[in-house]
Amino acid sequence: MSTSRFPSLSGISRRGVLAAGGALGAGALLAACGGSDADSGSGSGSGSGKSSAGSGATGGNGKKAAGPFTYTDDRKKTVTLGSTPKNLVAYVGTAAALHDYGIECAGVFGPTTLKDGSPDAQAGDLDVAKVTVIGNVWGEFNIEKYAALSPGLIVSHTYDGKALWYVPEQSAAKILALAPSIAVNVTGVPLTTPLQRYADLAAALGADLASGANAAAKTRFETASANLRAAAKAAGGITVLACSASADSFYVSTPSSAADLTYYKSLGVDFVVPNKVEGGFFETLSWENADKYKADVLMLDDRTATLQPKDLIGRPTWQQMPAVKAGQIHPWPSEPIFSYAKCADQIEALTKAISAAKKVS
Repeated sequence: MSTSRFPSLSGISRRGVLAAGGALGAGALLAACGGSDADSGSGSGSGSGKSSAGSGATGGNGKKAAGPFTYTDDRKKTVTLGSTPKNLVAYVGTAAALHDYGIECAGVFGPTTLKDGSPDAQAGDLDVAKVTVIGNVWGEFNIEKYAALSPGLIVSHTYDGKALWYVPEQSAAKILALAPSIAVNVTGVPLTTPLQRYADLAAALGADLASGANAAAKTRFETASANLRAAAKAAGGITVLACSASADSFYVSTPSSAADLTYYKSLGVDFVVPNKVEGGFFETLSWENADKYKADVLMLDDRTATLQPKDLIGRPTWQQMPAVKAGQIHPWPSEPIFSYAKCADQIEALTKAISAAKKVS
């Protein structure tokens, strides 16, 4: 399968390897990765989803009146229902985005809780005690729990226009037969595209995008974007390298495949672009060669399954990187939560990092 900014060659997802905590070999990963383009919605078509539908969920951002539901996803498949689906089930990042618009999910799958039961960062502001966790790690999806929810709709990202992210390929047919499915593409497009697509979906599910909270979040996103543009211009050549660390390798992302990086680059952020990109997404470096590229700021993937600065203290090449010596390491949620509120958070944080950075490379 092809995934977000870190898929590898031969269909093996480096992102999937990290999602599995590095425990899966290539053969096991191929078995666990991917999904199906089977769909239990009605018809097919194109365009964004539009509906005056309400939702059975509750939220503080306002709701519109109930009505029929229709939405065309990024597989060009249309789900049309007589009423707004209830008992929504979604990938955790999707559920977190919908939550920010006031739409709640009954069940989630993907990195939701840590070992101590506290929320994973990818859960955003979800109350993880109030949702049914159908699967918490890569390849885990409890079909019995899912079916017991009587799901009205399942939603996730897609990175290849076919598979639903974190829906295991080997059980996708059974899973997708139980409820209509929606996939939103989050790669190869600027951040504003999946943001709008998820906002459209939230509206179709009953969110009032004109409510005070939702309107304020979008305004804040636009203001943050303008401030990042100004900061990047004022930075005068500060270079940024987007990267991720695992036990065996150091990955350097190319911004063109990542929605957030593509958008930041359009605002003037000067990214280091690797010259041996695999499959259009990233370059894999051994730790002996991890300092191949020099940068003033490192945007380091901060997901739970990845290595963080405290884990890299004993690696000489890491310690010799100019940005590491200068302490200019910026935590990077490489799977953004696609709501205006959460993306505004990330842009504001990046603006501070770039504004404070010194030229060291």
